[in-house]
Amino acid sequence: MINHDRRARDARLIAAVAAGALGIPASPAFAQSIEPRAYSNAPVGMNFLVGGYAYTRGGVAFDTLPLTNPHLETSSALVGYARALDLGGTSGKFDVIVPYTWLSGSATYQGGPIERVVDGPGDPLLRLSVNLLGAPALNLREFGSYRQDLIVGASLQVSVPVGQYDTTRLVNVGTNRWSFRPEIGASKVLGPWTLEGSFAVTLYTTNDEFFNGNRREQDPLYSVRAHAIYNFAGGAWGSLDATYFAGGRTTLNGTLNRDLQQNWRLGATLALPVDVHNSVKFYASRGVSARTGNGFDLFGLAWQYRWGSGL
Repeated sequence: MINHDRRARDARLIAAVAAGALGIPASPAFAQSIEPRAYSNAPVGMNFLVGGYAYTRGGVAFDTLPLTNPHLETSSALVGYARALDLGGTSGKFDVIVPYTWLSGSATYQGGPIERVVDGPGDPLLRLSVNLLGAPALNLREFGSYRQDLIVGASLQVSVPVGQYDTTRLVNVGTNRWSFRPEIGASKVLGPWTLEGSFAVTLYTTNDEFFNGNRREQDPLYSVRAHAIYNFAGGAWGSLDATYFAGGRTTLNGTLNRDLQQNWRLGATLALPVDVHNSVKFYASRGVSARTGNGFDLFGLAWQYRWGSGL
């Protein structure tokens, strides 16, 4: 009986803690990421360490001028860390993602072919999230009996321009500019289902050293995301994901380019807990409509290790 009660307690804890996992953005172009469970609760003081791999092929939307016939492939190793916080009595989270990317392929620019083979660190992503409603700051003992209803949250993600960048090349891993992405989102539990939605805008600083000394500016890029998540017994969950983003028109040396983005992406995610400390996640997505030709396919996996807060 004691063992049965312990197994039941451990199963509930695995389910609760796994739901508060650190999400990995689903693409190097984080405005296009599809990330379920961005707004969830986790015990205060818990730490998350993630190692992951992502592969993309197609018109990956790096910081380039409009390219046609893109045939680009990337392989990215991702390392992430997050910590659950108590922000004035409500739960929050700080996380950082650091990618390293290998890129190769070809495209057409101004009627001529270009090729690129490069690898290097990408721009790190820093984010602070706060759950404004429905997710109080809890310790591990209190969290074991927590049941989500409606969560409303907000976050700010910052891309730091320290990745690989060559001013003489069109295609680079880094962007040589700052990006700021404020977002607001909500998550609602309906039986075994969790429905999520969010709205974000990505703001860009000017790149004064773009491709042979040009000056490049970009309008804000707006995005909406939706997720339908099914929660299985024992902490596993699967998600159907969608995102739409529009805007992002660029200006080169004062001349407005014809590169307005209006793109759709669909994807799916599967997360499987291994034990209280470990879980693994598989995810995939593809562009189903891309006005500017930067649709791409993505496949990825991530391993997460959790510790702290008395776990």
